[in-house]
Amino acid sequence: MMGRVLAAVLLTGVGLMGACAPAKLAEGRVKSALVDAGLSDSNAACMAERMTDRLSIGQLQRLQALQGTKRGLADYVATVKRLGDAELLGVTSSAAALCAMGLAPEKN
Repeated sequence: MMGRVLAAVLLTGVGLMGACAPAKLAEGRVKSALVDAGLSDSNAACMAERMTDRLSIGQLQRLQALQGTKRGLADYVATVKRLGDAELLGVTSSAAALCAMGLAPEKN
């Protein structure tokens, strides 16, 4: 857990302001990166919450670099697959599937 908090602090570039604030800031940045990569606001918000809990700072930074034209979830997952990181692909694809189907608790 502490590793995730530290990752959130590093990702956001802010000092430690309490356990929840850095995590929420990191989640916001991940959501913005997903929207910049072409995902809808609702799917990006749902996926960001799941992904910030499960991925390392390096993995989140790799995702942040995937900006592009509007694309659907399937195209985004295919782009992530090309990064060659099995854990990153697994977390991204499961988050995309759960959020798209409305089965993720974050989507409700």
